[in-house]
Amino acid sequence: MENKPKIIIFDLDYTLWPFWVDTHVDPPFRKGARNEVVDAHGYVVRYYTDVPSVLKQLSEEGYELGVASRTSEIKGANQLLELFGWKKYFKYIEIFPAKKVAHFANIQKESQVDYKDMLFFDDEARNIFDISKLGVHAVLVRDGITCSLIENMLKVFSKQ
Repeated sequence: MENKPKIIIFDLDYTLWPFWVDTHVDPPFRKGARNEVVDAHGYVVRYYTDVPSVLKQLSEEGYELGVASRTSEIKGANQLLELFGWKKYFKYIEIFPAKKVAHFANIQKESQVDYKDMLFFDDEARNIFDISKLGVHAVLVRDGITCSLIENMLKVFSKQ
């Protein structure tokens, strides 16, 4: 039988989008003239190209999705999830400045899902290290989330 994660959790900064929401862009965010998301200075805020299709596909395949972000820019991060149209995909949203272990403790408590049944994507080695110790299958993201990365890691997870 194929082993599938019960919850797939994503970091935000440099995982779903190519910047730190608390330093590289300036909230509040809004929809601009061409329906693009822009920051307070009218700068277009972009995400990694594959992210919308990855979230849509995982959601359609029945995976529960979550966010775990250490940012102090809580309002801005939530605003971007809303404006990008991604909030609907996430059942668990943990955005606050703390170690990722705290985010995962909240998700585990709310979901009642074992850590070993979670798959996590993050761009920071320290977070991968901390979360791996819980028993979560944690993946270091180098250049943002891509369809092939997700596909490959689901295959790896299924062979555990």
